[in-house]
Amino acid sequence: MSDTIDKTQSKAGLATGLAVLKQHFGERIETGQALRNQHAHTTTWLTNQPPDAVFCPRDTAEVQKVVGICAQYRVPVIPFGTGSSLEGHVNAPHGGISIDFKDMNAILAVNPDDMDATVQPGVTRKALNTHLRDTGLFFSVDPGADASLGGMAATGASGTNAVRYGTMKDNILALKAVLPSGEVITTAARARKTSAGYDLTRLMVGSEGTLGLITELTLRLRGIPEAISAATCSFPSVDAACRAVILTIQYGLPVARIELLDALQVRAVNAYSKLSLPEAPLLLLEFHGSEAGVAEQAEAFGDIAAEMGGSGFTFTTREEERNQLWQARHDAYWAGLQLRPGAKGLSTDVCVPVSRLADCVVAAQEKLAADRITAPIVGHVGDGNFHCLLLVDMDNPDEVHRAEGFVGWLNDLAISMDGTCTGEHGIGQGKAKYLERELGPEAMVMMQAIKRGIDPLNIMNPGKMGLG
Repeated sequence: MSDTIDKTQSKAGLATGLAVLKQHFGERIETGQALRNQHAHTTTWLTNQPPDAVFCPRDTAEVQKVVGICAQYRVPVIPFGTGSSLEGHVNAPHGGISIDFKDMNAILAVNPDDMDATVQPGVTRKALNTHLRDTGLFFSVDPGADASLGGMAATGASGTNAVRYGTMKDNILALKAVLPSGEVITTAARARKTSAGYDLTRLMVGSEGTLGLITELTLRLRGIPEAISAATCSFPSVDAACRAVILTIQYGLPVARIELLDALQVRAVNAYSKLSLPEAPLLLLEFHGSEAGVAEQAEAFGDIAAEMGGSGFTFTTREEERNQLWQARHDAYWAGLQLRPGAKGLSTDVCVPVSRLADCVVAAQEKLAADRITAPIVGHVGDGNFHCLLLVDMDNPDEVHRAEGFVGWLNDLAISMDGTCTGEHGIGQGKAKYLERELGPEAMVMMQAIKRGIDPLNIMNPGKMGLG
């Protein structure tokens, strides 16, 4: 697709396209340098590549209008939710316009009897769950950050609840999206299942803005459990903790969340969140169900943990205590940064079959030690997904080189274990070079064909996923 990229990069086309957009939308087409920088990648060490302009649409019709003009002048279009993605998804390597969906934040419909809701893409997961509180329902996907639901769909987000409730692809019934041509499609109806045609919903979920802009989502909701309990248990080693996870999954214990924190991450969490957890590898769990059910689940896990040398197993149903534990888990990134003030944090993730989890995490720890890299490990280990937060002095070339080498090594290790180079961060720019290794050249050819067929001018988030 290099020929279309060259045209997309045309400075004359960009200038003309932006001028036409300003004729239609006036000062709403914003070009201030600070705002543009905020709409490029700033959360990890990838280079900030700002767009030429930023626009905040108010409805689907405005998105259509912008995309139509951009297609005419071949101006790249980069969708923006809250900017919490981690692999350069919102960077603008070829310039263009960032479409910020913060003003499309309406909850359009809630259907309690059908347990679904339709929202605009700028609605965040916390805002939706606050709105749903009195219905007895909740939206289950929780990536930690208060991300926008449109962004979560575009990146195929996951999180702490995925082991029980699934990821975004499992919790989206239908989408409305503006295609690169400016046309609007609806990918499905509200029915819980369908055999009608291609699965366009799942094609859009995880496409990272390369096929179109999501302007509405219909989401599957879940009933708030009668009882919820949180539990913690320490282990003598990461290997023992991971093997406890493997046994838990193999026994079919219906845990809602099961998170691993290595000893370094526990130390960071204690300091940042003012906790006093034992500074050893830790599993943090949550059980959902009836009062009797959650107690039975906790007891069953306690037996499994004891088999693996677990100690200090405790659980609580008190909401305040549960919230404190999970807030500390969600703050793990910020806690990790405090381990080395002034260092840049590089968060990378992989996912492997659960049976290979212990092997992969232990190998990662050994490699980090050998490469002299400080990096706490935390993971949604119930589905084999874990994260390393590499703390890097960006002014030290040798350290940067070692960190880059580790990331490549870890991705290759996960792929060699029949895993993936990313369980939830997505490909974006940062993991593009690993995608072909994982899927093979034939799959990349098919993805390129889909991209060309839908976006022949390559204006939709170009430079991402290795698609040009």
